Amino acid sequence: MTKYETGLVGQSLATRLMYFAVRDLLLVLCKLWFRYSISGREHLPKFGAYIIAPVHRSNIDSPLASFITRRRARFMGKDSLWKIRSIGKVFTLLGGFPVTRGAADLEALKRCVAVLDAGEPLVMFPEGTRQSGSLLHPLFEGPAYVALKRGVPIVPVGIGGSEKVMRKGSKMIWPRKCHLTIGAPIVVERSTTSRVDRDRMAAVTAELAVALQAVFDDARRRVGDA
Repeated sequence: MTKYETGLVGQSLATRLMYFAVRDLLLVLCKLWFRYSISGREHLPKFGAYIIAPVHRSNIDSPLASFITRRRARFMGKDSLWKIRSIGKVFTLLGGFPVTRGAADLEALKRCVAVLDAGEPLVMFPEGTRQSGSLLHPLFEGPAYVALKRGVPIVPVGIGGSEKVMRKGSKMIWPRKCHLTIGAPIVVERSTTSRVDRDRMAAVTAELAVALQAVFDDARRRVGDA
């Protein structure tokens, strides 16, 4: 697997400076348009890789989740976005890395592990695709699997208001207030074997579900949605 395939290109100082310039511009726009706010930043690990696990109600959740840290956050994108090299470089600059749609889940998870090995925060949506409503949908075990493979913490993030900003299927971005609540990290010990124990994976996923619902409820309450 090459660096380009895992999305680990773009580590130069110039690329990182460009990332933060674009990120900060988007952050200012979001503060103006969404009255974007964050609570719980003290829960973020200061060093090393970790998984950011947000709820998923809108297309704007990816950039919102990346704003919680001053470090570059990474996220998966369908590989077709990288077909044109110049466009692919832009998505890589913004923290994305390609995953083949329809490929085995294990291949995508291996690429997530490779990102963590580079020491960077990784955004993974436990609900998978965008959902709707105030209750969590059943969580996928991907974040727990990756966390156990590398022994990194999972940080639950509730996003309140994003569904009203841009609902699933909508092309309009409405000026609604958004708030992100960052929960205490779930500490995960690295698996001592090459095969991740399914019971441990299920237990971590269940713990994440409880924590994620709690921060989601808090974030919704802060924007008057609860």
